[in-house]
Amino acid sequence: MKPDNVCRHLRTKKMFIPAEADQVFSVEDGHFTHSGHCWCNKTCSEVGFDDRQVSVQLCNPSRSCFEE
Repeated sequence: MKPDNVCRHLRTKKMFIPAEADQVFSVEDGHFTHSGHCWCNKTCSEVGFDDRQVSVQLCNPSRSCFEE
């Protein structure tokens, strides 16, 4: 399950591995454990709908394109 402060459109390859899917965006000591390649499912690229780069740390409620 993804934390509430990560956009629902953020994707990573680990989401498609059943054994790792539940832990993709896990938080440890207040920090996300994932730092791999991500993309926006709305744009199908590494750039979000707001023309800014996507990542676990960047795709949060402060962005105009964020969706829970």
